[in-house]
Amino acid sequence: MLKRIGSLLGGSQDRSIKKLSSLVDEVDALEPDFEKLPDDLLYAKTTEFQSRYKNGEHLDSLLPEAFATVRETAKRMLGQRHYRVQIMGGIVLHQGKIAEMKTGEGKTLVSTLAVYLNALTGDGVHLVTVNDYLARRDCQWMGPIYNALGLTVGCLQNEGSFLFGMASDGEAELEAAHRSDVYSADVVYGTNSEFGFDYLRDNMALEKDSMVQKKISYAIVDEVDNILVDEARTPLIISGPSDQPDQTYYKFADIARSLDLEMDYVPDEKARSVALTDAGITHIETSLGISNLYAPENYRLTHYVENALKAEVFYLRDQQYVVQDGKATIVDEFTGRLMTGRRFGEGLHQAIEAKEGLQIQQETITLATITLQNYFRLYDKLSGMTGTAITESEEFWKIYGLEVLTIPTNKPLMREDLSDTIYLNEKEKYTAVADAIADLHKTRRPVLVGTVSVERSEQLGKLLKERGVEHQVLNAKFHEQEAEIVAQAGRLGGVTVATNMAGRGTDIILGGSQEKRDPGEWQNEHDEVIKLGGLYIIGTELHESRRIDNQLRGRAGRQGDPGTSVFYVALDDELIRRFGGDRVRGLLNWAGVEEGEAIDNRMVRKAFENAQVKVEAHNFEIRKHLVEYDDVINTQRDVIYEQRFKVLDQTDVHTNIKMMIDKSVADIVDDYLPDLRPETWDLEGLLVSIQNLFGATPEWANYEAMNLMSQDEIIDQLNQFATELYANREDDNGSEVTRDIERVISLRTVDSHWIEHLTVMDMMRRGIGLEAVAQRDPLVAYRMEAHRMYQELQENIQHSIVRNMYHVSVVGQKIDQQMDSPLAQHQRNSSGEAPIVANQPAGDSPSVRTVTRTQKKIGRNESCPCGSGKKYKNCHWPEAV
Repeated sequence: MLKRIGSLLGGSQDRSIKKLSSLVDEVDALEPDFEKLPDDLLYAKTTEFQSRYKNGEHLDSLLPEAFATVRETAKRMLGQRHYRVQIMGGIVLHQGKIAEMKTGEGKTLVSTLAVYLNALTGDGVHLVTVNDYLARRDCQWMGPIYNALGLTVGCLQNEGSFLFGMASDGEAELEAAHRSDVYSADVVYGTNSEFGFDYLRDNMALEKDSMVQKKISYAIVDEVDNILVDEARTPLIISGPSDQPDQTYYKFADIARSLDLEMDYVPDEKARSVALTDAGITHIETSLGISNLYAPENYRLTHYVENALKAEVFYLRDQQYVVQDGKATIVDEFTGRLMTGRRFGEGLHQAIEAKEGLQIQQETITLATITLQNYFRLYDKLSGMTGTAITESEEFWKIYGLEVLTIPTNKPLMREDLSDTIYLNEKEKYTAVADAIADLHKTRRPVLVGTVSVERSEQLGKLLKERGVEHQVLNAKFHEQEAEIVAQAGRLGGVTVATNMAGRGTDIILGGSQEKRDPGEWQNEHDEVIKLGGLYIIGTELHESRRIDNQLRGRAGRQGDPGTSVFYVALDDELIRRFGGDRVRGLLNWAGVEEGEAIDNRMVRKAFENAQVKVEAHNFEIRKHLVEYDDVINTQRDVIYEQRFKVLDQTDVHTNIKMMIDKSVADIVDDYLPDLRPETWDLEGLLVSIQNLFGATPEWANYEAMNLMSQDEIIDQLNQFATELYANREDDNGSEVTRDIERVISLRTVDSHWIEHLTVMDMMRRGIGLEAVAQRDPLVAYRMEAHRMYQELQENIQHSIVRNMYHVSVVGQKIDQQMDSPLAQHQRNSSGEAPIVANQPAGDSPSVRTVTRTQKKIGRNESCPCGSGKKYKNCHWPEAV
């Protein structure tokens, strides 16, 4: 069945390639004519295309000429010509698909075709990269093409934003510019986090002029598998400080260290969780001097215990994080890069700091958040390119609606991929790897070794040093130099040990980089490396995804170069431990294999293949699960952000405020005067609620007069009272100031309630799994409760805006700071520093530890807990607000 599906997919791919070939023929046919054009006429094509587009011509119709224009411009500006397969890749990107192109096929140049064509619309194109270095490099590298064709180019960096230009000496340069101006450029390069965080910050702005992102129209995602798959479990979060640093973490770090594996706790590597035994629970209770760890009053203690044990068992120094400058810095599990500024959420990072004896930083509260999946689904058109996507084609289609198309290589692939070499244990495996590298080094053949962690790369480095093998270690600790180190990995005698895919985006050229080298000397070295068989790739462990393995293999064999790849694995590798099952673990006592001897057995090889398939399915389910839950709050986020933008976009929101006042009055009357019979009315409660809402009660409002009025008459009179009271406040403050107050209060009230809503939703999501115990679908329960909470949120926002308008005080020309926005408070409290970015894979634990309720949240329409019998919103809710 699988073979049949594969053949069907293959047939579909073949048909698509044939269709693309006919389009490429059209572009090729134009090349002779475009070669004859002088520079001024060639570069003036942009104005012609823009005019034709505005007059109704479709981009598909413009494609052949536009692509021919870019191809000729690249030849003149960069000395590079797009191959036929690169033209194919550009067409696929324009069609809103993913182009899978092998390493070294020139994806950066490919992107210029689709970028240029789609920039003709004037809506702007975002080119998304995996790091700042690649965004800056690609902007400066491809910038001359766009610049010559009359397009503006911008670049977003963590430390600033820049516009591309050509200096008087003809060199490309980046000039500092306001972020808003950069987003106004036709083409913008930047990382996924820069684009995503700007989106979140825009939706916390108090002035329309403070918003920087323009229309989110079209994005091309470079290394699309890394950003949309590997990073998908990590939500983007803007967070601010919550409570003061909690020193309790130190005590629990000591307790975790004192617990005994198996006797006190049992770890579950697959789920990354720890189960306490009865002995372990008793040990902790004795250490804390309590009788019942799980008593309601001790609920916070279980949070400390869980995080302390996770930090002790699953989060290891030089694997999941490194310690530098007195701080614990996360290591990206996919690239090995340091994730500076990011923190694990929900107290886990504090637990790691306590374990390492570092100073504990403050916990955080979420101000704004979005997953990468939902951010990129905001674009009208999305496409991507990578060397490895076909294994994740199902996920790309189901989550993003993106089709994956494999583009043929420009030259036949000459790399030899050897079968995995299997050993009993890691010690034997690493000894064999070091010996193999030493043997290859004697021949001067370049070797690139991939490891899964900083610790493993340094462990292998020691073994190589013992064997007298000179080598470069490239891991999270030295990622500043990674591009330079990777670029030289193809030199004669070079041995480079890299953590995962560090250095991704930089080509490994046989003979090393040509920059600042004598051409003849480089050519001789290049030819010598080819004679030796090209770059030799050694993987020291299979990754959780075959795609990551293929990325490592893909470092060799670029543009028809020779190369070899092989993976060394062991029966106690993490992949097998977590997903191999008991049957494979029984193979650890393999019979008939001598120490240090490689295992050659079909059943064992199949076990590794099956383990990878299992973990890929497991991780896909986690990411799909994340999308399903985030889609719930994503719908709510869209509405809230749209409401905010309408307020920002309007010079006068008074009409909306007036409608809210009328609605609030009608709600109060409906609550306290429920039917036509005055004997059922609660006039006292009505007047108290009016006092709470408006800060005053009308002079005519007494029991005798109101008993003679109908509900509609009371509503009319109260509306008139509210209008007069509002007019008096407007006279005191002035109309212009009042309009500003209306706008600012609307925004700040929405923000404060939204932040509280995010906190409560996060708490509910963490506990919703218990619904499964009651045999209810947790996702269905989450959706229903989220809908109820959202209705309550909108009601609370309305009442709070009205109440705030009647209670706000104006000092001079400024609104009292007690109504300040959460973002403004955060920026002021952090002395101008950038907001903390708290990210954590959703599969481990939720993103941020925030405010914890000690009691169930009371809905506005529920009975007030004071026992008055009134609804909460008409009793103590105004005080709580």
